[in-house]
Amino acid sequence: MKHLLPSVFFALILNTVVFATHERAGEIVYRHIEGLKYEVTILTYTFTPSPADRPQLTISWGDETSSVIQRLNPPTPITNLIQRNIYIGEHTYIAPGIFKLSVEDPNRNYGIVNIPNSVNIPFFIETELVINPFLGPNNSVVLMNPPLDYGCVDRLYIHNPAAYDPDGDSLSYKLTICRGAGGLNIPGYSYPNQVGPNNPGIFEINSKTGDLIWDSPRVQGEYNAAFLIEEWRYGQRIGYVTRDLQIEVVACDNNPPEITVISDTCINAGETLNFEVYASDPDGDQVTLSATGSPFLQAESPATIVPNPAIGTPNVTSTFNWNTLCAHVFKNPHTVYFKAIDNDPVINLSTYKTLNIVVVGPAPENLSATPLGTSIILDWENNLCENIKGYYVFRKNSYYGFIPGHCETGVPSYTGYTKIAVIEGAENTGFIDSDNGNGLIHGIEYCYMVTSFFPDGAESYASIEVCASLKKDLPIITNVSVEITGNTDGSIYIAWSKPTELDTIQIPGPFEYQVFRKENGTGGDFENIADFGSLNDTIFTDNSLNTADFQYVYRIDFLTKNPENSFFIGSTESAPSVFLTIEPTDKALILGWNNNVPWINESWEIYRQNPGTTEFDLIAISDTIGYLDSGLENGVEYCYKVKSVGRYSAPGLIDPIINFSQIECDKPVDNVPPCIPVLSVTTDCDSLVNDLSWSFPADSCQEDIVYFKIYYAIDENADYSLIHTTGPNIFEYTFRPNPPIVVGCYTITSLDTMQNESYFSNAVCVDIDQCGSVWFPIVFTPNNDDWNNYFFADSVHSVAKFRLSIFNRWGTVVYKTEDPYFKWDGKDQNTKRDCTNGVYFYEGIISLYTLNGPIDKKVRGSVTLLR
Repeated sequence: MKHLLPSVFFALILNTVVFATHERAGEIVYRHIEGLKYEVTILTYTFTPSPADRPQLTISWGDETSSVIQRLNPPTPITNLIQRNIYIGEHTYIAPGIFKLSVEDPNRNYGIVNIPNSVNIPFFIETELVINPFLGPNNSVVLMNPPLDYGCVDRLYIHNPAAYDPDGDSLSYKLTICRGAGGLNIPGYSYPNQVGPNNPGIFEINSKTGDLIWDSPRVQGEYNAAFLIEEWRYGQRIGYVTRDLQIEVVACDNNPPEITVISDTCINAGETLNFEVYASDPDGDQVTLSATGSPFLQAESPATIVPNPAIGTPNVTSTFNWNTLCAHVFKNPHTVYFKAIDNDPVINLSTYKTLNIVVVGPAPENLSATPLGTSIILDWENNLCENIKGYYVFRKNSYYGFIPGHCETGVPSYTGYTKIAVIEGAENTGFIDSDNGNGLIHGIEYCYMVTSFFPDGAESYASIEVCASLKKDLPIITNVSVEITGNTDGSIYIAWSKPTELDTIQIPGPFEYQVFRKENGTGGDFENIADFGSLNDTIFTDNSLNTADFQYVYRIDFLTKNPENSFFIGSTESAPSVFLTIEPTDKALILGWNNNVPWINESWEIYRQNPGTTEFDLIAISDTIGYLDSGLENGVEYCYKVKSVGRYSAPGLIDPIINFSQIECDKPVDNVPPCIPVLSVTTDCDSLVNDLSWSFPADSCQEDIVYFKIYYAIDENADYSLIHTTGPNIFEYTFRPNPPIVVGCYTITSLDTMQNESYFSNAVCVDIDQCGSVWFPIVFTPNNDDWNNYFFADSVHSVAKFRLSIFNRWGTVVYKTEDPYFKWDGKDQNTKRDCTNGVYFYEGIISLYTLNGPIDKKVRGSVTLLR
């Protein structure tokens, strides 16, 4: 049977009328007026027939002031029994700050299932207002779906508040506890899914979409839940609104309608977004489809959906249309909330769909790049959007071919592009790239893209990709390659590309190259080592070098030697030789080299010398700087050289560019510490010793371990000191300090054949209470019968100092000692005579070692002497 009997439904309504009182749901929202002045709106939903009507409410402004706000009349009927109340007031704050706006009303409605004794629990709502001049003025969210909703037993329930933020701030959602008197959590409150048999499934809110999901109610009745809608700007929370929501759950076999709409999308500002939305009811009921959200609330060119609402049985269609403008561009998406509700006679069920639309700023157009000297001049056209804040300029040293995806704004990092400039102002449509005054490099093709950005951080699509390279009017170094490795007879091959775009009218020849060199290891100045008077002389071999120990750096100066007008034209970028370094480690060698060259090295080939020959074999190709050659034999010498493979990104230059390092040799050595042992300690209180034992997490860790070092600290604040070194293959040790001290901390290291010592193991500490505390007997019989002949301290251990005095009933001291292991035989220490039977008293101080250091303990008591 699909519907409840009418008589049963009437009984339910009658019961509600009899017991219902007042407040059911609501929230507080605000609007910035000017300066520190705000308009606040309190929205509540109440039971219309209730005598506890509220024509006015008191609001606390969060600044230790409050006001009484009158209701706008008449209230708005929601149903025959429920009305919406609107209270509007204004308040001016004295200074910026964080303010908690709150309203408390003594009357919640009767019978809320998850609020015990709800009729006596006040209704409390709160909103946070943050006034921060650095973040700008703020308006709270507006919640366009009411906080009253309906669900069915054993049916999935979903609610969405349809939150709209007028400032375009980011929103997040999270559950909170319904609150009562004084804003405190309601005692005994439980989430709706925690009520009823077998605790129904999940009750949660989607932090991004705001969908509140209850899967699924099991018990009929009214439930209240609360959640926060938080606003975020520049990563900082700038306020929240708390919604107190009421859900009425009834028994029915109705199913909610279904909505079909496009997925989240993006659109270029200036273009039109048009699509159809469908809704249908699986039970054949009439369905009403409506929409609300940010696009419909825009001041300029708002979106439309026709019809709104759309009504049909059991299917309905509406058409969404939005002519977007630059004013609609925001970093955060515009959200459209679609709602479909059926007309089932027992309970009307709703379905919500959320669609996010990002309006993207158009890309800057007609970007051009023109080389001039050692700079490149960029120009582009004014952006179509006048509300942009400025432009970002991105650069890469080669062409990528980037085509933005449908919603891919900005320039993603995976392209290899780097942001090199931020230009403020929509009218500033040019930039000169000189690499921050250092000058760009000849032979590199520089590629650029530009995006525009908006005041809230939104970024447009990227412009087309344009590339340019400097005019080739200077030589360009292409090779600095070690040919011979030696201490005195080393040689390096240097080559460069001649200028091919010289303006010989402006700069007539003849020309000259001057080759300069410096030893990079010395940090000295460049020295002129060779001159060439022909443009075609572009190769030079530098001999008699110490290429075994030094890296060499070269530069080519270009001059005109015209007798009438001789001057310096310019220099190449300096270029170093590939210099190989080796760091030995256990059964491996770590190879490293430099990459500070003006061209682009794309890979490096690693060659290792064949033992007993002069031949080198290629063992690896690396696309990063460095290589680990493992699986070697310790103590055996291995020799290497590295070949770099690169290119200039500009056309017309040698490709590939090949250069070799010097030959470098080294031997692997075991300098890797062994594994760290895992230590455990047990205390033998009878013998007053600590037994240490240790192991390893894996058997392979024991390989090459020779012995262990054991370290001890008397307390947690003391330094560890070495107390013992074991022999090989020994995994336990008993520590017997004298005098007996069980207190202390232990740690252990392992060592291998090369004396490499591991890191410290876990520390294990033993405190004073491990073996109990010192105690004294209450009677002794010094009668030489070998039984109980002495008075002494028992369980003595970990004693730093000891002082004890024993005296008779008249206060005369008969025995004194500073020995914690004393034995009093019942004789007067002064007269050597037997003390008489009776009660004797003792007092003193025992200083005990603890993990916090020595602690003095007073002892006092009595002992009976019997003979």
